[in-house]
Amino acid sequence: MDEDVIEKGPSQTEANANSESISPMPVDHDEYADARVRRKLDLNMMPLFFVLYMLAFLDRGNIGNAEVAGMGKALNLTSSQYAWFSTIFYITYIIFEFCIIFWKVFPPHVVGAIVVFGWGLLGTVQSAAQSWGGMMAIRFLLGAFEAAYAPGIMYLLSFFYLRHEVGFRCGLFASAAPLASTFAGALAYGITNGHSHLENWRLLFLVEGLATVIMTPFAFFFIPDSPDKARFLNSEEREIVKSRSRRQVGTEPAVRIGGLNLKEFLTTLIDYKAWFVALMYFGANVSYASLPVYLPTILSAMGYSSINAQGLSAPPYFVAFLFALITTYIADRTQQRGWMLFVTSIVGGIGYIILATVTTVGVRYFAVFLAAAGVFSTIPNIIAWTLNNQGSDSRRGAGLVLINVVGQCGSVLSSRIYPTSEGPRYIKGQSVCAAFMFFTAILAFTLRFLLIRDNKKLERKQPKTDQTSTAGVENYGPSFRYAL
Repeated sequence: MDEDVIEKGPSQTEANANSESISPMPVDHDEYADARVRRKLDLNMMPLFFVLYMLAFLDRGNIGNAEVAGMGKALNLTSSQYAWFSTIFYITYIIFEFCIIFWKVFPPHVVGAIVVFGWGLLGTVQSAAQSWGGMMAIRFLLGAFEAAYAPGIMYLLSFFYLRHEVGFRCGLFASAAPLASTFAGALAYGITNGHSHLENWRLLFLVEGLATVIMTPFAFFFIPDSPDKARFLNSEEREIVKSRSRRQVGTEPAVRIGGLNLKEFLTTLIDYKAWFVALMYFGANVSYASLPVYLPTILSAMGYSSINAQGLSAPPYFVAFLFALITTYIADRTQQRGWMLFVTSIVGGIGYIILATVTTVGVRYFAVFLAAAGVFSTIPNIIAWTLNNQGSDSRRGAGLVLINVVGQCGSVLSSRIYPTSEGPRYIKGQSVCAAFMFFTAILAFTLRFLLIRDNKKLERKQPKTDQTSTAGVENYGPSFRYAL
């Protein structure tokens, strides 16, 4: 099916549907000019996206720090009730994944501001919860707003960066999660160690939630709607980003925002490649979602005090932050993302195997490094592979919706596999995470093999040297080949 689409070329894709005709041919510009524009995009967009995702991850994961700070006792929670706070968050995260498409249909700066304000407000309101039911309602709504942010930003990045550039930016963005976790414990300790009139756990929610609300104006004024509307680019640089967009998808950048090709979207939902990466995302998310929430508990179970447990969670997360950057950069440079995913998944799986089978505290702590590095570097590479191997904006959006709907079911599962009754070693939870990381590795290896087969078919049907146009090369253009 995909081969037939590719054979027809970009005129049959979303680019043509949106713009009536293919835009003029890309304007030639040298590599230095391209790098200058790319650097400006990086410096003006990535820090904002990065900081906002750090805040999102803090607002999502501080439920674990709040539990350590006394929330469970204050609300009279059982182990099962506490687990439901993570479960309900990811249930709504799944239900509202379609909101990713809002970043294409509506102006991104408006979508970003609404989403940031929504989750910031709800993160703050958690401080006022008086019962399990009240906190459940807040977490339900929090998941709805956060569902639109992280996957939506990954999607938005594909409108600004070329195919061989977007993976590292996904890694840079996603690395905010382990970096946030690096200092989340210390921040939580600093906030909750004072003598406030509020209960410590309520103060934690209040401070971290308000920090997000304050960022709303920044999202509104500094998220560009498209590359050629970025205020930080001069007229010459805007022409370069227009040329980059024509080379990428065959149209002007602004044309790509404001509509959705429903046929392209639905076609992706029956594409085997999209389902492979969705199942990989499911496997990785079992570990990705559970680690920040339960790591302080796991470290406490090793015999450390709650304060030391918070502090000892920082070094593994910092290593994970570095691995997320390194692996996505290498995969972009080599265009060998399948092998990279195989390695990161195996590393994470080995870490969990050690946690499940070894009792020596030092060895188990080393295993936490392996687990964190493997898990947090697997996620952005899966997302980048999704963006690499779908040949239109609508298809890329559909691919992200699918992997998040399927993948976040893994997050729901993860919230139920670390009951306190199975401490201190949590053998079942560690074993389940290990199994799914190895499952992800197998899927990555298999998908790479299938893509090699599909590329050989494309070589026979449309030799790479037979190029009649340099426009729309990423929208199933003449030289399109699947990223391995």
